Amino acid sequence: MLLKALNARTAPKSHAPERIIQFGEGNFLRCFVDWIIYHMNQKTDFNSSVVVVQPIEQGMVDWLNGQDCLYHVNLQGRLNGEKVNSLTRIDCISRALNPYSQHQAFMALAEQPEIRFVISNTTEAGITFDANCKFSDAPASSYPGKLTQLLYRRFKAFGGAADKGLIIMPCELIFLNGHYLKECIYQYIEHWRDDFGADYEAFKEWFTKYNYVCATLVDRIVPGFPRKEIADIQQKICYADNLVVQGEAFHLWVIEKPENMSIEVLKAEFPAEKAGLNVLIAPSEKPYHERKVTLLNGPHTVLSPVAYLSGINIVRDACNDEVVGKYIHKVQFDELMQTLNLPLEELQQFAADVLERFNNPYVDHQVTSIMLNSFPKYETRDLPGVKVYLERKGELPQGLVFGLAAIITYYKGGVREDGAPVEPNDAPEILQLLKELWATGDTRKIAEGVLAAENIWKENLNITIPGLAELVKKDLDLIQEKGMYEAVKTIL
Repeated sequence: MLLKALNARTAPKSHAPERIIQFGEGNFLRCFVDWIIYHMNQKTDFNSSVVVVQPIEQGMVDWLNGQDCLYHVNLQGRLNGEKVNSLTRIDCISRALNPYSQHQAFMALAEQPEIRFVISNTTEAGITFDANCKFSDAPASSYPGKLTQLLYRRFKAFGGAADKGLIIMPCELIFLNGHYLKECIYQYIEHWRDDFGADYEAFKEWFTKYNYVCATLVDRIVPGFPRKEIADIQQKICYADNLVVQGEAFHLWVIEKPENMSIEVLKAEFPAEKAGLNVLIAPSEKPYHERKVTLLNGPHTVLSPVAYLSGINIVRDACNDEVVGKYIHKVQFDELMQTLNLPLEELQQFAADVLERFNNPYVDHQVTSIMLNSFPKYETRDLPGVKVYLERKGELPQGLVFGLAAIITYYKGGVREDGAPVEPNDAPEILQLLKELWATGDTRKIAEGVLAAENIWKENLNITIPGLAELVKKDLDLIQEKGMYEAVKTIL
């Protein structure tokens, strides 16, 4: 069958007012947030389209615009005991911008009166204050810096109107993401107060009173582009869609109400529950966040390097492997679960559900896709568990510490025993640090050097967690001596 190009001339595309600015064009947002917005448009009077903004200079906006921002979401898995394998064409993105090459168009978004929401996923490293950002930068390099520039332009364009504030819902996988983002914006307002001049106080008050920053929790496993099945999928849809994104059927979005807006008002403005979606607007996202980050993201982060360096490429295969599967179970049930405060029965059920999701028969979730920014991920997802476990049990959790040693080993780079590449991907300064440490060939220096990196941990773990460096060194030696797979057997 001859495939058609996918664009607005060959496929129907709805048109709605641009009410949402989305920082991020990657697989997760397109498979999760934009899928949710599509269904809100279909099932309620939400009637909104999304303008995608590429948060860094290199990205995918040209690909998106090349398909007039049309693409398909392929959901696979089990939902309520039933198999799901669906294909949905998403048409709620109106256009995509690169603020580095289209800065005027990006800033002009602030002057569109219908804009009401800002949604983002700029990875865990994205919500950060960078004192090097100048108000005159076009644009500021950090996401919070760009957002502050946009907010000030909006404040000026509408004279500080109360109804022109924005509802801001970050989806970065850090606890209290909205609280951190709000604090970063305040830091930029203070940092640039001379640039704002006489507007400083009024702008700050407008941001505080009439903008609504929500902490959120997102949950859907998104493997991304379905390389193995893409030919079959394209035949089914009859389009040469090069932006198909694959995800699991399960989804959960917990949105914590901002302190200056009620739950009822937020539900009315963002009617996801009305659309029958698993979107919960709650007084606090904390209990949901701790459970999910600890029992889903925590195991994910450490299973990835352990599995890949053991010669296993797919999350499902890692779960079903006799050795690596036991390692995952040990980390999840014997270690991380012991650090939470919810009823044990509830935690066991959630953990079992997570393993069922990991074991999705449809999705070949590449373990390497989880490895991006592994050190910041370990810091937010696993390190709290290491500390609480030590406090409660009086000893370090063997599996979690081994997972850290596995990440450090992965960041050595090179190739696997079977010749597959080992290609770490993280901030340049982290990659450089690991390169220099591995060049010493001394596992004690490597362990202590990584644990001393306060730019990763925000503390010196050699000091704050006694005995950690020694155990990491021991695991590094074990992995170097036996190889990953045999080393895992040893710690089990």
